[in-house]
Amino acid sequence: MRITSVEPFPVSTDHSSYLFVRVQTDAGRAGIGEAGLTSQELVVAEAVNYLAPLLIGQDATRIGHLWQVMFRSAFFPADRVMCAAISAIDIALWDLRGQALGVPVYDLLGGRVRDRVVCYPHVQGRTMEETVANARRHVDEGWKFVRFDLEPRGEVLEPPLAVQDAIPYFAAIREAVGPEIGMCLDIHTRLDTADTIALCRALEPYRPYFLEDPLRSENPGSFRTLARHVSTPLAAGEQFATKWAFRELIEEELIRYARVDLCVVGGITEARKIAGWCETHYIQMAPHSPVGPVSTAACLHLDLATPNFGVQELAHVPGTMLADLFPVQVSFEAGHLLPPTRPGLGVVFDAAAAAAHPYQPGHLPRLRRADGSFTNW
Repeated sequence: MRITSVEPFPVSTDHSSYLFVRVQTDAGRAGIGEAGLTSQELVVAEAVNYLAPLLIGQDATRIGHLWQVMFRSAFFPADRVMCAAISAIDIALWDLRGQALGVPVYDLLGGRVRDRVVCYPHVQGRTMEETVANARRHVDEGWKFVRFDLEPRGEVLEPPLAVQDAIPYFAAIREAVGPEIGMCLDIHTRLDTADTIALCRALEPYRPYFLEDPLRSENPGSFRTLARHVSTPLAAGEQFATKWAFRELIEEELIRYARVDLCVVGGITEARKIAGWCETHYIQMAPHSPVGPVSTAACLHLDLATPNFGVQELAHVPGTMLADLFPVQVSFEAGHLLPPTRPGLGVVFDAAAAAAHPYQPGHLPRLRRADGSFTNW
């Protein structure tokens, strides 16, 4: 089964943009993958085009070998943009392999260790009252987790004020959903160490399931200071590309949950290595998945075959977005993703439908401090 083409499909909807990658073979089969790095899809698409000549004519079943070829052929190690392209191609190769053997991808990863995958939704609203109502509604629908953001005040985010605002916000949601629901707060790398310590300590009585990405990812060593001062479970890693970026956090046990993004970290090939490494340190997987249906499917297969799994992010319930582009998506029921029975990833991609979603370049929102200085979204 030789690769005949590697083609990127950047698309947009009213709410976001996505990059899917189709790998076709001389056996008449096509696999589909997805890249992360929202708003940078055209940059990643060029990386896909750069990698394509390395892959055309190659045996599509040699997934591990092709990962090494893509990662190392430029001499300089790949980083986020290149790894996002590698991720999409790698996921497509796993999809192809499952199709060729007539089995779901999770069977290729050792088989299922669970019958379903618990997920958390995004429940934030425009006001605290709206977020509380959204959280209660999701729990009534069967979700076992809720997740919301550290909120700015309009376009301004001052860390001490954000910490101050988060405490009654968190308390109100805990009261609304009850003691048994897992609550995840995404800090979105918006705080520094001292402010994060204050927030973690203040939220301890409300038993967060985890606080996500409290610090930026450029200096993982800062988690040493943070971990010494708090007992609140920490989750991090969505901005990391490759297993090497996770080394400090895993080896020094500085996090409780690894937020691996399969569409950035290097695909299923790299993510399963990180999952096994985390298992040796009793760190659970909580994959990051804010993008499209292929990311959801790839995460589901990894989760089904991973013993040390905690919870799966599910920004969009399958079938509620890009249904024309993906007429077959994975199944969902009452806060859980269910095992696919179709071979490969279990999704169907309609390339012709991409024309209905022309790519629109855009940028992520921006925040500022009260004095007008830039701060990250």
